[in-house]
Amino acid sequence: MTVGPGAVPGPDGRLRCPWGLSAEEYLAYHDTEWGRPVHGDDALFERLCLEAFQSGLSWLTILRRREGFRAAFKGFSIPAVAAFTDVDVDRLLADAAIIRNRAKIEASIANARVAAELADGELDALIWSYAPDPAGRSAPRTIADVPAITPESTALSKDLKKRGFRFVGPTTAYALMQACGLVDDHLADCVARRAEGAGGRPLSVR
Repeated sequence: MTVGPGAVPGPDGRLRCPWGLSAEEYLAYHDTEWGRPVHGDDALFERLCLEAFQSGLSWLTILRRREGFRAAFKGFSIPAVAAFTDVDVDRLLADAAIIRNRAKIEASIANARVAAELADGELDALIWSYAPDPAGRSAPRTIADVPAITPESTALSKDLKKRGFRFVGPTTAYALMQACGLVDDHLADCVARRAEGAGGRPLSVR
């Protein structure tokens, strides 16, 4: 996302974050997923992997390939990905349905092996322990008010790296926090914030 205006009218006339109207796929993602809490080790591992693959690319590129990623990475089951071998790396490098980047593929497998060493629910608890107090955050008025990194994302990144996770810099960590509802960065006038807020019932998309 880049610096831009405040919330703008969507096809139904309701105000939304500008990026949510920049492509058809973004509209549903903005309205029903982004900024809503995600829990579960495998679910958060998936987001961690996809955010890493997104590094240097647009999120739309990843969103359009998400089902391909899920198929290629066995639904992002941590035990399944942790068991991947060099044969799987070669398979993934030949899979046109995903982003064929060796470093990111190997990082995802390595991250699964780190996550597999954690207790059940520990990855979820670890990530969510860095969610800031919502009362201490003002709703952003424009895209320019949305940060790229925060003290919390920097701390989360440091903790993950210390444990052996890869491709988890502060910017990637903050994108994860936004996507998984640790923070609500919908703009102040966005219908997703005004109608439900982070964690609320997904809006219907018409």
